[in-house]
Amino acid sequence: MELYQVMRTTFAAREFTEQPVSDETIAKILEEARFAPSGGNRQGWHVLVVREDASRAVLRDLISPQMQRYVAQVKAGEAPLNTITPSRISAEQIAQTQVPQTMLDNLTGAPVILLVFVDLSVVASFDSHLDRVGVISGASIYPFVWNILLAARNEGLGGTLTTFAAGAEEEVKAHFSVPSEMALAAMIPMGQPVKQLTKLTRKPVADFVRKEHWNGETLID
Repeated sequence: MELYQVMRTTFAAREFTEQPVSDETIAKILEEARFAPSGGNRQGWHVLVVREDASRAVLRDLISPQMQRYVAQVKAGEAPLNTITPSRISAEQIAQTQVPQTMLDNLTGAPVILLVFVDLSVVASFDSHLDRVGVISGASIYPFVWNILLAARNEGLGGTLTTFAAGAEEEVKAHFSVPSEMALAAMIPMGQPVKQLTKLTRKPVADFVRKEHWNGETLID
């Protein structure tokens, strides 16, 4: 596929057919994705390919309460789990929130699940001293994750970058015997999408680009 077409049609696929995804296809996707940039070209990514039912069940149990909190905040009109505005949602409200079982089924029942980790011992976290949540480390892992999704699209597959499991990182690492220096960056359910979207909606460039200054002129009208 032409590059821009891939970029404009790689959507967050969460519903998949039962068509299996072979090891050969995953290897092909990762063969291309590995050319993503990373800080110092250290390439600190590690991927676990998950298919076993027991591990799927563990992931489902671990992401369910994370999703419960997320849904409760969305219903209350909040931006879920942001670190700027404190949540007004109580633990009781969260406990009473119903998790969309279909979404859980889709995420953990995909033909294959990729767990993507980053080795924090090789990542330059330039913002680690700032009094806010760190984001810089993501520069050394999320280009790789996005390359996975772009390559999957090129192979006629789909997936989505989910982070619910990161809320239970220690439990995930314990189940899969992941070393302590690793951080869980993404859980990617992947498969043949039930429906392939071709027209995605995004904000126009003029809405988020300015020249020279935060309040400067727009790049284009």
